[in-house]
Amino acid sequence: MNPARRVHPPSSPGGGSIPGMADCLFCRIVAGEIPATIAHETPSALVFHDIAPKAPVHLLAIPKEHHEVAASVAGADPKLAGEVLAAATEAAAKAGLTGGYRLIANTGPDSGMEVAHFHVHVLGGRPLGPMLAD
Repeated sequence: MNPARRVHPPSSPGGGSIPGMADCLFCRIVAGEIPATIAHETPSALVFHDIAPKAPVHLLAIPKEHHEVAASVAGADPKLAGEVLAAATEAAAKAGLTGGYRLIANTGPDSGMEVAHFHVHVLGGRPLGPMLAD
């Protein structure tokens, strides 16, 4: 099987969902219940391709442990927050984003956050233009 297409193995003993996170899409990806195209993986972080890309390269970097927003992961485990950022940058390098890339971490409903599991978007592969549209 192509390692880029593999499903991440379950992270909880005996497989299945992470306790209490059965409704979290990203926890289900980590648990191996939903397939994802894996771009990079570390013991604490997973980076996979977005299913609705907004750029030629659009990856999502997540902690394997559930944290809803940046403040929760930074407060509970600042080292883990750094590990997610490190995984995002390593995945960007593996994807060949030598001309630069953008990291975006949406937090809360006003940001457009769609999945309540802390994640960092890695966008690149073309000039991305201004940060926000007017």
